[in-house]
Amino acid sequence: MARRCSNPLLYLFNYTTVRYVVTQNKIVGLLYRFFQLIIMCYLIGWVFVTKKGYQVVDDTIESSVVTKVKGIARVNTTFSDLWGPEEYVIPDHGGKFLFVVTNFIETPNQTLTTCPESPSVPFSTCTHDDNCTEGEAVRAGNGIKTGTCRKTDGNETNTCEIYGWCPTEKSSRPEAATMLREAENFTVYIRNFIKFSQFNLSKTNILKEGYPSYIKTCLHDEIHHPYCPVFRLGDIVSKAGYRFEEVAAKGGSIGIVIKWSCDFDMDTSDCHPQYSFMAMGSSTPVTAGYNFRFARYSSDAAGRTHRNLYKVYGFQLNVMVFGTASQFSIIHTIINVASVLTLMAVGSYICDVILLFMVKKKYAKFESLIKADKEIALQKMPDHSKRKFSY
Repeated sequence: MARRCSNPLLYLFNYTTVRYVVTQNKIVGLLYRFFQLIIMCYLIGWVFVTKKGYQVVDDTIESSVVTKVKGIARVNTTFSDLWGPEEYVIPDHGGKFLFVVTNFIETPNQTLTTCPESPSVPFSTCTHDDNCTEGEAVRAGNGIKTGTCRKTDGNETNTCEIYGWCPTEKSSRPEAATMLREAENFTVYIRNFIKFSQFNLSKTNILKEGYPSYIKTCLHDEIHHPYCPVFRLGDIVSKAGYRFEEVAAKGGSIGIVIKWSCDFDMDTSDCHPQYSFMAMGSSTPVTAGYNFRFARYSSDAAGRTHRNLYKVYGFQLNVMVFGTASQFSIIHTIINVASVLTLMAVGSYICDVILLFMVKKKYAKFESLIKADKEIALQKMPDHSKRKFSY
């Protein structure tokens, strides 16, 4: 009795192997080999060669960017007739985002006093004082209404008097005479540091050999100087699809894309950036261009504050950094190989379906093997476990 009770527990330690049956069918055999060939081509061609499934990839890049602009331009302003990077680069500390002034409108010598509002400001016109509510600020206006309706200088239109920086801003469009002609030859220096934390490797876009003498004399060229980080502003604009003369008048936004593609299986030093440039923003007449305002203040001998208001146009440069790094990994290799080889079972299943349900020929050997297996199993079965049938 004890032996019979222990048999079910011993069954847990049994292992059954798969029994294979060899069939002589050229169609099924050829189909199975063809399926195996497709799987191997997929493993070698797509997984290993194209996708490099034997590598681990790190696409989380840590990056820092430093930019500098150099060049001198002649201008016609109240304060100066010569501008350097300190005047035309905003902000002046350099970073991923910078603005280079190429044109401007100056409203000089403004003081805090009363004057007529500009007729171009909406809801600024009036016919009598009742139309000008004292203390009200007009949206997009230049000051606070004083409650008086005044006639504008050189214009028959009456507008509300305001208290603010007078005279009001010039509303004319930028002129070609104020454009910084030398801006096309300005140079933009871009220094980029990156790090792939997964591999604990850092890179920079500056070659160590010959630095800094090489940086002072080189100019980026895809063929002759591909690793020089100094770019001509005119080249950046043209590669982005703009004509410099047209866009410099009203401004525009340009994206500078730095892409790193590093394969550390080849060589850790074989990891260099690729630069591309693209136009950003809309090209429609209503939304085209890029401009903003800033002021410079001064005081006269009497201590009265004056300011010069500038509406500047130019190029907004956005430096964007992307990158991936890859390296051999035995774990990823095993996982990808095992995943692809499991598809072999699918081929076996398809061939079994074809063999059992679509091929009409009967296999006598196959049936005899099944019958022999049943007889052997019946002989090994204890007598008390055999079921008795009556006919």
